[in-house]
Amino acid sequence: MDLSPATAGAYGGKAADAYRKALSSAASAAAYAVLARSMARELLPDELRAAVRWAASVLRARLGWGAKERRTLVIRIQTGGGGREENLLFDAARTYLSCRLDPRAMRCLELTLSATRDDGGLRSWTKHLFIEPGDSTVDVFDGVDVFDGVEFLWSSVKKTNGGGGGNNKSKNGESGSAEFLLKLSFDAKHTDMAMERYVPFVMGAAEETRLRERSLMICMNEGRTWFRLHHHHPAMFDTLAMDPVLKQSIVADLDLFANRRDHYRRIGKAWKRGYLLYGPPGTGKSSLVAAMANHLRYNIYDLDLSHVQNTTLQWLLVTMSDKSILVIEDIDCCCDAMLREVDSKERKTPARACKEDGGGSSETSDGTPSPKRKSEITLSGLLNFIDGLWSTSGEERIIVFTTNYKDRLDPALLRPGRMDMHVYMGYCCWEAFKTLARNYFLVDDHPLFPEIQELLTAVQVTPAEVSEMLLRTNEPDVVLRGLTEFLIEKKQ
Repeated sequence: MDLSPATAGAYGGKAADAYRKALSSAASAAAYAVLARSMARELLPDELRAAVRWAASVLRARLGWGAKERRTLVIRIQTGGGGREENLLFDAARTYLSCRLDPRAMRCLELTLSATRDDGGLRSWTKHLFIEPGDSTVDVFDGVDVFDGVEFLWSSVKKTNGGGGGNNKSKNGESGSAEFLLKLSFDAKHTDMAMERYVPFVMGAAEETRLRERSLMICMNEGRTWFRLHHHHPAMFDTLAMDPVLKQSIVADLDLFANRRDHYRRIGKAWKRGYLLYGPPGTGKSSLVAAMANHLRYNIYDLDLSHVQNTTLQWLLVTMSDKSILVIEDIDCCCDAMLREVDSKERKTPARACKEDGGGSSETSDGTPSPKRKSEITLSGLLNFIDGLWSTSGEERIIVFTTNYKDRLDPALLRPGRMDMHVYMGYCCWEAFKTLARNYFLVDDHPLFPEIQELLTAVQVTPAEVSEMLLRTNEPDVVLRGLTEFLIEKKQ
């Protein structure tokens, strides 16, 4: 049919109008979809969104809606092969999912409780959830809810090995063994993301959870082995009585160290750091070590060198766990090899005698002095322990030396790379006292504070002495008057 120019123009105009209307309708639909998504995010509670996400994934999987090519990773408790080694990913997945399962959105869950103690030593219960065999859950990665991100479907499966039928009997009449495993399913197009990003993310998140929930240990050496006890020291940086600027610098240094795995590997150095805590007795050196352990969630290894030989140090080092703090208290009292050369007169001082005794002398049953024991560790053995080839036997370790007399230590112990940060634990300053007053009585001000502040600038008193005064009664007025009198008397 031949069309005149006028008729063709009319048809073209109608087609253009129809096209514009279609575009307008599509734009409106898209706008409504965006609005609906935004409203769902704002109005729907997290529990309902999780339930919708779970129901949608199950429907898609069972009815084949929008079916796409899928991939499934099977995660067994043990790896294959003759050795049957433990599969670390299985335990990591259980730990990871335990923190993300919502009991209000799941049909059936496994619940276990374990007894733990918090940093203050109080007994508590830790809850662990897990998917029951035959059930599943959806985890959204790189997204915030069901409307965006990549969905990974976790399923729990119970598989019977060697079963002979519905009664789970094997051919020889014995019951078949059951194997529990996990299946991780996802769209095939996300295979690279699953292998290169999601699985490492699950491993890392599980490790963070374990560190956060684990009970800290304090270990003491006994021959070539470590004797372990639960560590419940309540010291935290928030309650530590010391200069706030120095405290913040230590926290920043610890956080920087804990997050520099790749940095240490790139520069070719062992992932460790050394701290020297020095100052008068009673200034909080041991409390600082406990606060460091609680802050990083590291175990403490308290090494007594008085009964250690050079060869024993190597065994003790290799049996230490990663993410730990090795502490050698009063390093100047451990052995002569760590001290500067001194004249014969200085060798007769009580402090020097203590070092030669390896911790002091004792008496036998008849009252006569027992033979003095001298430490068999040498300076070279200790340096090889903290900075030699054996120091690379573990990762993420902190070494702490404490001493009351820094000037008595050999310079070889103090250089950077061995003791990287030297922390002077001094007498009680005004800021440290305010922290103690807040800890003991929850007070930030008092009429006696100005006088106490003035006295602290003129009197050398340790935080331990101030703490002892604050413990004498529960009445702030009585305690602060007593502390003021104590400082005045000490000043005279």
